[in-house]
Amino acid sequence: MHDMNLSVAADPYPVTLDLPHAALIVIDMQRDFVEPGGFGAALGNDVTRLQAAIEPIAAVLAAARAAGLLVIHTREGHRPDLTDLPPTKKARGRLDPGIGDPGPMGRILVRGEAGHEIVPALAPLAGEPVIDKPGKGAFYATDLETILRQRAIAKLILCGVTTEVCVHTTLREANDRGFECLVVSDGTASYFPEFHACALAMVKAQGGIFGFITDSATLIRTLEKVIRT
Repeated sequence: MHDMNLSVAADPYPVTLDLPHAALIVIDMQRDFVEPGGFGAALGNDVTRLQAAIEPIAAVLAAARAAGLLVIHTREGHRPDLTDLPPTKKARGRLDPGIGDPGPMGRILVRGEAGHEIVPALAPLAGEPVIDKPGKGAFYATDLETILRQRAIAKLILCGVTTEVCVHTTLREANDRGFECLVVSDGTASYFPEFHACALAMVKAQGGIFGFITDSATLIRTLEKVIRT
């Protein structure tokens, strides 16, 4: 990897990425959320709205890998015995089927089931850490922070779903831990377009209170400066 800083055009102002100390985190791009028959659909959502993020994320993934960035994937889901599933989460929504129940892709939101897996277009490569998390945030009850500290990571590029839930919770957790975050606007998505827009606006408000916003094309153009050299 080239030991250099890259300036990425972003809102509310450009952000500098020191590539050896930056990581791309792809959050919860799982079949259970993105494809018909999973947890997202069980909640009554139009899953095609999340599928719009797949192509931009795939392009960012390719560029990040070519630039030598650390790539980390997360998956929300629970142990097969559901001992890490709070009763409040199980009961919420009064879903039938709900978490742990059989669905078209196996037991919903359960680790090891087909629906829990990351969509094939964004499948992790060998050596890319996959964080299995029981909650919305990627830091809660996981070893994500340990992995980042071991690699001296200071800046995070965030993609994934949904913008206002798992991405935003992870963003807020990261912000409080001192990580600087760059959110890829078209590499995130929500079942509710208005929530997506508001969540992005929250990130960059007040001078970037939670971080910075850019888009996939801008980020890729910046990373290509390293890839070409």
